[in-house]
This record gives sequence, structure tokens and C-alpha cells, in this order.
Amino acid sequence: MYLGTQVAARDDDDYRIFAQLGVKHISADPPGKPSSWTLADIERHRDKVESFGLILDMIQLPLPSQPIEKASFPDILLAGPERDRQIDAVCTMIENVAKAGIPAVKYNLNLIGIPRTPDEPGRGGSMNASFRWEKTDQQAAPGLAGVLSEDENWERIDYFLERVVPVAESNRVRLACHPHDPYTPPGYRGVTRVLGTVEGLKKFVQMRENPYHGLNFCQGSVGEMLENPREEIDDIIRWFGERGKIFNVHFRNIRGGKLSFMETFPDEGDMDMVRSARIYKEVGYKYMLMPDHVPTVSGQDPSATAFAFCYGYIAALLQVLENA
Repeated sequence: MYLGTQVAARDDDDYRIFAQLGVKHISADPPGKPSSWTLADIERHRDKVESFGLILDMIQLPLPSQPIEKASFPDILLAGPERDRQIDAVCTMIENVAKAGIPAVKYNLNLIGIPRTPDEPGRGGSMNASFRWEKTDQQAAPGLAGVLSEDENWERIDYFLERVVPVAESNRVRLACHPHDPYTPPGYRGVTRVLGTVEGLKKFVQMRENPYHGLNFCQGSVGEMLENPREEIDDIIRWFGERGKIFNVHFRNIRGGKLSFMETFPDEGDMDMVRSARIYKEVGYKYMLMPDHVPTVSGQDPSATAFAFCYGYIAALLQVLENA
């Protein structure tokens, strides 16, 4: 288990800063549209990352967290006429990632993006992303996906997994899927978010069961599914961790829970992140532990400052665990 990041480098200095802060392992994408990446693009990107003394652990498949309207390959989840061609392109990308020596990819199966309500003030006046169900437009019209039943959603996910998981296995590339963020009641914007519950995630990892099919385990998103994240999260980490289904961890915290929460720094939310780190070690988790969704702080470089705090927090936890 080691410190990682998925923050996109703005320039070469950001890569240097990652190395200087001890963030050696990264998830970072080649420039340009994901749907256009060739093997040469991926290899060139890998070589650049490695030139800074870093290791490219993972890249993102062209299945983003944004709403389906912004997706490069929308027909995969819309079951549109280009679905098979787009799945073939994903399979080719997995093969190219393997040829480039990159061991994992992350992806989303997202139709409505990441709904949030207005930011709220946090520690010291930081501004923190929040979600309050009572502040949403609960009658919001469906988007491009239209009205999609739970069964249809599962059928489309299974169609994708049936094609992609064997390719990942034969190329020994881990597929890390992000949960739906946040949980929303069935039918919100026409969609039931089947990966927005713990039971849904359990069903997902057992579909087309394979050691290369698992989760980009966002602890913040999982916490958002729970009535009492502090007390419930331990057993959930154990369930997925003991089955070898965690391929990356978004190590972030929240204050609140199901349908009403605010994102926080890792040290100030409701979940005991020290205890969580111990459990990841206990279950034998061996990949990146990375920050995700930091509060907006003051200063000239708010995002980098907030992430630097999180890197230091995670690095200190890992050092304590190593010496325990």
C-alpha cells in the first residue's frame, strides 16, 4: 500500500513536485481525447512520467465521471448503434495499456455525473462540496439516457463486462470501477444508480467474477451511501478487501451520510481514517491510497495546497502503519 495521486499535472513542475513530496505513484492520462489515444501516445506518456522518477500505475478509460452527454463513448451505456464498436475500442485500449506495462485502468459507468448542491463553508472558511437532497430539483427531467429501469441498467453493465473482463484478464490489467457518487433515490433524473449502494457494488464485483474485475474504491462515495459512515465503513472495506476487489482507494472523508453530507479534509470528517488505513493493511490491500475531492482553500494555488496537505496526511499514516 503506497501513496498515489490522480491530480492532472498542469506542467512539468507539477511532476517534479509530486516527486519532491514523495508521491511516486500516479494515475495520469496522456494528452488529447481518450478515444484517440494510440499505443505510441500511451508509451510516450509513460516515458515522460518515468523521466521524473515517477511510476505510472493507472490511466483512465474513456468512461468518465461526467454526465453521459459529455462521454467519448456514450453508446456503451446508452445501448446505442455504436456500442459494439466503442466497446472494441475500450478493449484495444486495455491491450495497449498492457503493452505499455501499465497494470491498471480506472473507469466510471456514469449517466448523470456527480450531482452536488451549493458548496458550504468548512474549516477555517474553506468551501466544501456538499449534497443536500432537500436542495435538489427532485423532479429534474431525465437527460440523454432517458428513463432507465434498474434491470436495463444492469443488463447494459453486464453486456460491457462480458466483453471487457476477459480482455483485461488475458492482458493482466486490473479494471477499477468507481461507485456512483452520490447515492440518489431510484428514478432521480430518470435513472436508478445501481452502483450507488453497497449491495449494488457487491452485485457488480460478483458479476463476471474475475481477479482483474474490481473497484476504484472511493471511500467518500461509499460513505455517502451510509446512514452512519463511521460505524458502517469498516465492515464494507473488509468485505471488498478480503475478496481482492479493491484496486485503488480514493481516501477521502465526509461529514454526514446518505442524502445529506459535506466533503471534508481526511482528518476532520465522520469516518475514522486512521482506523480505515489499518483495515486496508489488515485485508492485504497493496495499491495506491490517494486523496480525492479536496476542499477549496485560500491562497494563490488552492488546489495544490489542499492536495499537498492530504499527501502529507496519507504519507504519515503509511509510515506509522509500516512501523507499527
